[in-house]
Amino acid sequence: METNEITCSLLLKGGRVLDPANKIDAMMDLAVDGSRIVGIAPNIRASKNAEVIDVHGCIVTPGLIDIHTHLFASANVPDAWAGDNSIYPDCFSFRTGVTTMVDAGSAGAKNFGQFRATVIDRAKTRVFSFINIAGHGMVSDAMEQESSVFDPSRTSAIAKEHGDIVVGIKSAHYWKPDWLSVDSALQAGEKSGLPIMVDFGYFRKERPYWDLVGKN
Repeated sequence: METNEITCSLLLKGGRVLDPANKIDAMMDLAVDGSRIVGIAPNIRASKNAEVIDVHGCIVTPGLIDIHTHLFASANVPDAWAGDNSIYPDCFSFRTGVTTMVDAGSAGAKNFGQFRATVIDRAKTRVFSFINIAGHGMVSDAMEQESSVFDPSRTSAIAKEHGDIVVGIKSAHYWKPDWLSVDSALQAGEKSGLPIMVDFGYFRKERPYWDLVGKN
């Protein structure tokens, strides 16, 4: 038996609705009017002009967030995360139910503007990003090692300039036995008021991982 008619422009019928925030996991219909969800219930009766789509066998859920991506594909650098190992967000996001992606530090202070102009601002996917403490980002592991590429003040300034999309500072792929990359990222994080993300990639006995996570 259908419920009362709901005025809507789109009705998704028969899908498995997953809505963790409202503790819903059930076979239901979902009614949309314009850009707003106006009804979730079993057996909704659509209004006269509504588009009705049978989604039996499908999952209907709020947009997913992919919190670790690399999206600086426009850099065109072979075999680099800031380059050919990245993807353009719209090529992979919506078809997998993802509406928001977070880039994990592909670009640094020296090329973040390029990353934003050529990828982030052109994407229909909502994109946030960490900014790499290494000035050129993830062009190569070798370029993420030297003290000259770590500039906490400049990194903090770029993070603030792009504060609407930058969510943190990234330290990555550092293979030396000291903590310079992490310490520099911490300084940038303190200056910008942002958290940091640490991805060693290389574990050295001189700076064991448990020392990092065990620090106060």
